Amino acid sequence: MLSPAAARTIRETLPAVGAAIEDITPLFYKKLFTAHPELLRDLFNRGNQANGTQSQALAGSIAAFATALLEHPGTRPDAMLARIAHKHASLGIAPDQYEIVHRHLFAAIAEVLGEAVTAEVAEAWDEVYWLMANALIALERRLYAEAGADGGATWRPYRVVARHQETADVVTFLAAPADGAPVPAAKPGQYVSVRVQLPDGAGQIRQYSLSGQPDGALQFSVKRTVGTPSGEVSNHLHDHVTAGSQLELSAPFGDVTLAEGEGPVLLASAGIGCTPMIGMLAHLAATGSTREVIAVHGDRDQLSHAFRADLDQLVRKLPRARSHVWYERPAGEWPAARTGLVDVTDLAVPPGTTAYLCGPLPFLRTVRTQLLTAGVRPAAIHYEVFGPDLWLGHTA
Repeated sequence: MLSPAAARTIRETLPAVGAAIEDITPLFYKKLFTAHPELLRDLFNRGNQANGTQSQALAGSIAAFATALLEHPGTRPDAMLARIAHKHASLGIAPDQYEIVHRHLFAAIAEVLGEAVTAEVAEAWDEVYWLMANALIALERRLYAEAGADGGATWRPYRVVARHQETADVVTFLAAPADGAPVPAAKPGQYVSVRVQLPDGAGQIRQYSLSGQPDGALQFSVKRTVGTPSGEVSNHLHDHVTAGSQLELSAPFGDVTLAEGEGPVLLASAGIGCTPMIGMLAHLAATGSTREVIAVHGDRDQLSHAFRADLDQLVRKLPRARSHVWYERPAGEWPAARTGLVDVTDLAVPPGTTAYLCGPLPFLRTVRTQLLTAGVRPAAIHYEVFGPDLWLGHTA
């Protein structure tokens, strides 16, 4: 909770800081990477830095956290913090790195806002930063302990035991611990980080959803991304990683996981967003669930639909499951009602449904709005987005 003096100052300065935050964050990253080039080479996603999405996500999270402290002073925004903490844990972020970020972030704030950053203003925003940072450090410490990775030692060597081509641009990898140790526990909907050594020596990291539950291995699926540097890791995995290859993987993390229970579930995805949903469906089928399940998916066409056969097979295994698939440009005959973009307006969504969404931001916004109209509670709609979460703090 903010002190009364800091809360007054933050309330007065939030509009100015919010207006300047998109100037502050690029300058912050410039200062950070100038002082610590190894962070850009081996920790931060160079693609997200190049296209600016990482700066937008940082700006959004800082503004959302400060706003939450003002609007709900007695409540910590744990949902937002959990999302960030899981991503940090999957990267192996350490507490001392928050000191580094603080130093360069506040230097950027002072440079952009100039004389407006009085001692009082600096102290108030310092209080906001450390409330957020210390909360994240505590959450990440707990996540590391739960994953058996005390101190952030989350990276382990894995050997690829199988590779499956799902579509022309989606590949599934099965990887087992290289030392023969047991596979770490994972919840349906979680992801792993994969660290690869690129030709220029960089150790770039990306997160990929777990798309199944094979015995003795972690299964994750990768869509080839066109462009450099945004697609440098996915292209490396597609072009160079085969059965027998070694990879570094983190323990599974992720806050959007299938909750246990008996209530109805709706799983909605678009494109490669099907991967965590297929993982959830596989879990439901493997546990013999009798829950009512509605599986919704949208894709370009039949050939681009990864796990199309798996979706049909898993739905058939569940006694109370049904699927609804839309294709934008279907190949061959296809029902007109399922041609175009996903539209859940006409689906019979039962009361008490918990929904899980994964796909591009326009898809998430559209489907969430339709589900709210259908009577699904906002708190019962969970979403996963690949890459920096530009929607963070705006879905309440």
